[in-house]
Amino acid sequence: MFCDGCGAAVQAGQAFCSKCGKQIIGPVSLMQPLPGRVQNHVRLLGLFWLAFSAFNTVGSVILYVLANTLLAHIGEGPDVRTSFLRPLLSVVAILLFAKAALGFVAGWGLLQHEGWARILALVLAFVSLFTNIPFGTALGVYTMWVLLPTESEREYDALVAAHAAA
Repeated sequence: MFCDGCGAAVQAGQAFCSKCGKQIIGPVSLMQPLPGRVQNHVRLLGLFWLAFSAFNTVGSVILYVLANTLLAHIGEGPDVRTSFLRPLLSVVAILLFAKAALGFVAGWGLLQHEGWARILALVLAFVSLFTNIPFGTALGVYTMWVLLPTESEREYDALVAAHAAA
């Protein structure tokens, strides 16, 4: 039996809910516990990380191709002031691709309820706050809202345990 206010388990004959303190009057409904914030949002969050990483992959490939085709002949002449652009943009493209690969791994891990995915998604969320304005900032804030609180950690660990048991 469950409380009709918060969904916590209630024993027969119990006068008050032990979780929310609501008075139990009459028969207790046999409803399932209410899903928490993590359970409601973890699938959507995983899909967002996959989509965001796909855009980062496309951007990194375009940047790398531009750096090594259009800018390939800039540093060959007597004017070497811009010769640093090709290696700089190539390194930025490789770092962006690495971040996209980690985003794919985090999104897949969140969809599969892997234990390590929560930490990886939070690390990427902090990095995305400042590197991909405005969409990375929005995804970073959303990720931290879903996964950062202590209650969210407990709920995600319960999801991981339930997935491992299944």
